[in-house]
Amino acid sequence: MINAIDRLFKRLSATYGAAWERSLGAVPVGDTKTVWAHELSAFKSSLHRIAWALENLPEKCPNVIEFKNLCRKAPAPELEALPEPKADPERVKAEIAKLGEIKTVPQEAGRFDWAHRILARQASGAKVSPTVVQMAQSAIGAT
Repeated sequence: MINAIDRLFKRLSATYGAAWERSLGAVPVGDTKTVWAHELSAFKSSLHRIAWALENLPEKCPNVIEFKNLCRKAPAPELEALPEPKADPERVKAEIAKLGEIKTVPQEAGRFDWAHRILARQASGAKVSPTVVQMAQSAIGAT
């Protein structure tokens, strides 16, 4: 991380010039770098955030807290999606065959079968939620 801090300080010095030097004050540079290394250590495994912050520096020379907050604003890297797996043609054919009887029923013919089954279950004494019964009755117009 120390090498990254050295490069960071060189970049900030080159960008801000005398303003950067004044911002360091009378504190020994080694001590300041140690503080920056500590504050930015959370980004050890995500150096892209520091790189993003360097590309989006404010006009005014940032202190370590401002720079750390800038690093936090870095967008997450975009990951390449894995390719879609190929479908096994035999399995697809078998699954479609299971749906064969459903495909042959005209869409309108069995449209409210589900509602009739729910009401039949309720009529046979099965425990059915009142809300579900109400939806079934409403669907077939039996309210």
